[in-house]
Amino acid sequence: MAPAAAAVIPIDKNWEFKQLDKEDAEFLPVSQFPTNVHLDLLHHKLIPDPFIGKNELDVQWVGEARWVYKTTFKGQSVPEGAKAVLAFDGLDTFAIVVLNGKTILETDNMFTPERVEVTELLKEDNELVISFDSAYLRGWKLVEKYPEHKWGVWNGDNSRLAVRKAQYHWGWDWGPALLTCGPWRPISFEIYETRLADLSFDSTISEDLKSADIKATAEVEGLVGKVKFDLLLDGEEVASQTADTNDSGSATVSFHLDNPSLWYPFRYGRQPLYTLKATLLSSGSEIANITKRIGLRRAELVQQPLLDQPGTSFFFRVNNIPIYCGGSDWIPADNFIPRITAQKYYEWISLIRDGNQFMVRIWGGGIYEEQAFYDACDELGVLVWQDFMFGCGNYPAWPELRKSIDREARENIKLLRHHPSIVIWAGNNEDYQYQESAGLTYDFENKDAESWLQTDFPARYIYEKILSDACAELVPSTFYHPGSPWGAGRDTRDATVGDIHQWNVWHGTQEKWQDFDKLSGRFVSEFGMQAFPDVKTIDAYLPLGKDDPDRYPQSSTVDFHNKADGHERRIALYLVENMRYAPDPLEQFVYSTQLMQAECLASAYRLWKRQWKGPGREYNAGALVWQINDCWPVTSWSIVDFYLRPKHAFYTVKREMAPVSAGITRKVHKHPRDKYTRVYIDTETKIEVWGSNLTLEDLTVNVVLKAWDVTTGELTLEKKIAEGLVLPENRSTEVAALDVPTKEKGKGEENKVVVAAYIVQDGKQIARNVNWPEPLKYVHLQKPKELKAVLNSDATAVEISAEVPVKGVALECEDDAVKFSDNLVDIVPGEVVSIAVKGATKETKISTRYLGMI
Repeated sequence: MAPAAAAVIPIDKNWEFKQLDKEDAEFLPVSQFPTNVHLDLLHHKLIPDPFIGKNELDVQWVGEARWVYKTTFKGQSVPEGAKAVLAFDGLDTFAIVVLNGKTILETDNMFTPERVEVTELLKEDNELVISFDSAYLRGWKLVEKYPEHKWGVWNGDNSRLAVRKAQYHWGWDWGPALLTCGPWRPISFEIYETRLADLSFDSTISEDLKSADIKATAEVEGLVGKVKFDLLLDGEEVASQTADTNDSGSATVSFHLDNPSLWYPFRYGRQPLYTLKATLLSSGSEIANITKRIGLRRAELVQQPLLDQPGTSFFFRVNNIPIYCGGSDWIPADNFIPRITAQKYYEWISLIRDGNQFMVRIWGGGIYEEQAFYDACDELGVLVWQDFMFGCGNYPAWPELRKSIDREARENIKLLRHHPSIVIWAGNNEDYQYQESAGLTYDFENKDAESWLQTDFPARYIYEKILSDACAELVPSTFYHPGSPWGAGRDTRDATVGDIHQWNVWHGTQEKWQDFDKLSGRFVSEFGMQAFPDVKTIDAYLPLGKDDPDRYPQSSTVDFHNKADGHERRIALYLVENMRYAPDPLEQFVYSTQLMQAECLASAYRLWKRQWKGPGREYNAGALVWQINDCWPVTSWSIVDFYLRPKHAFYTVKREMAPVSAGITRKVHKHPRDKYTRVYIDTETKIEVWGSNLTLEDLTVNVVLKAWDVTTGELTLEKKIAEGLVLPENRSTEVAALDVPTKEKGKGEENKVVVAAYIVQDGKQIARNVNWPEPLKYVHLQKPKELKAVLNSDATAVEISAEVPVKGVALECEDDAVKFSDNLVDIVPGEVVSIAVKGATKETKISTRYLGMI
């Protein structure tokens, strides 16, 4: 007789919670499930919203208290030979689980799912109780237990290093300290004689992309039998095969496909997803099945010598296409993860794709993200750089912790390895940089892993042994990178190898963003500039909204919603270096910071993408901005705020990562006539123009240069500087270098000229870039008398024009349902810039803001 089909019952009803270390506390129903304690306290109005005002300070006690959750569920009859299991997908973090009065599980790792057999403990009515200890206090006890370790962190405090929990919960330089606990992922009750525990695959795509070999493996727990494997595409069967399980409970088959449908990053091809299904058979009956959506692609990280620069390349190649990985870094989208819906994840990834960002890096201080995140990336063709969850510190590595980390890594690799979007795993975020900063022991040439544990940097064993081994065994075809940044054991600032984090704009030496071309690396996986969020977001966190007395940029509440050390000085520095601004009104100050961020990031993408020069000359192959998102309403480096409201930098990055873009920079060259003179110096300002073609076709184009007097709007130059120029596929090409067109040489005339480059194909403009004298604060900007921003007749576009050059015209609308396809555009006389708009009607009111209007 065949075993009965497995039963899986969610344990998501009748949950209650209370404070465990408070005598008179009573159980209250939870707000949702899965959940955490802050969400439940908020639901019952027992704490103020920590995202409002300074309420974060008033809820710190929550993270130092103990909490208990309980529920009841009906028992089920367990057939002879079967077992009952409680499966916990995630408990945050130090939990004791009691079923019907008996302790069945103790946990200390938020990231590791757990399964416990409970067959002998079941009753008709069952009580499940989970108590949670303070991760903060337990962390400090562990710090005291291991005084010999050289504890140290950037962000948060040392206690976080001892706890396998989302590190940003201790607070970061963009987020609050909110130490959550609770059943943060689903819990289920399972009854089965046998089940499919896992389904995995490895694929090899031929170099010519014409065939694929797939090896699929199913892991069976319980009675062995046969496993049928089916591969489907769009519901149609592509291949099918049945295999017996071996003595260890594994069944493996191999498929060979001719002309497979390959998965590509968006813009370079489609994102077909096959369904791989394993069905467990016994006596001809189907007992259980498991499915995974998979994508077939040939993904490589290419590190090879360059033709005429030192070091090696660092670029991703997918299906033989080198990808310039413009993108962004991702932090958890909320401090309270259980309330992030699958729809919200899809909206975020859609926004990333709409912003022309090919890659998103999941940062190591957050979580291994929810399946919905990766599903969206798979569907939309966004590449994923996946960090393991370590960041900014010197992690300990005592034996029990090493075992816990090994389990954590392996369980999460198994959960995520089927996603075609994941093209790299990285061991940590900035821990090697911390090692360098703190002077910890690191000898790259020493390959004796056991000896690393005896040094004051034992975490090397985690990154170069535990995680490396887990990836080699479980995801052998996906590249493993020991850390970010990392480059062959060299100094993490070495720009010629691996990836770098470029923080000498904002942090470090606080360089000018106009010099980003000198601050490049083979792959820049972090860089950034802060900006205030949308004014509506600020009004949402001010306790009294628009009427709040702290509604001004330097108020204590607004400052509280910026967690970066020295943010006041750094924002002021980059503002005062670059533009005229005023703190009032708030709306104009917010605009100024967003213009600052937008100009900064556009400069980085433009100048670094210029260094993507084609085969053998991939001098820079990627730029991931820190960061795409926020976990609460805050002033930070994000380019989209907590409420998914894009800052203006989102649009400038989008333009720079368009299929075709034009680049301009100004270079000042000084030529002393004598070795020691301070007087007789010839100065010339050159315009350098290039085109970036990220498509896979050579483009034959014309390039036109125009110039205007910034004060009068007079057109002073219109010249075709290239005709019939070929922009080769997937690289940047130099076009011309020429003097700034002025009426008269010298006398500062070049600082009065606005220059624009246009790339034209078959009579149609396909790219445009407007270049201004810098710093902008020196430019005599005029207030236009005829600035127009008019909705067209069917309210699908806004048409913008002016009679003088206008810097940074921003479209604004009170209605969040109105979405602009572009924003913060430079306007020059004689042109109409059309921006598509969704959600508008003929009655929609759209206003403008620009640099110099106040």
